[in-house]
Amino acid sequence: MQNVRETVRRFILDNFLPGEDVANLTDSTELKESGILDSLSTLKLVTFLEERYKVEFEANDLDPGNLSTVANIAALVAAKQRA
Repeated sequence: MQNVRETVRRFILDNFLPGEDVANLTDSTELKESGILDSLSTLKLVTFLEERYKVEFEANDLDPGNLSTVANIAALVAAKQRA
């Protein structure tokens, strides 16, 4: 799951926070509350995750809590991979 966290972190940094220090995006950084993810960037992230990890998210998977932090996103991906 650590690898998923690093992949998600790198994707967010590269696409939504270019030039930001990696240390500023922790596993527990609130992505929506801090303004990093909005509806469009969330869609882009979900599309990336589905393609990268060969999973398919249902509408209820995209609950804001599941996408609120890097750690929660990694846990969601891991759960979908196990299913």
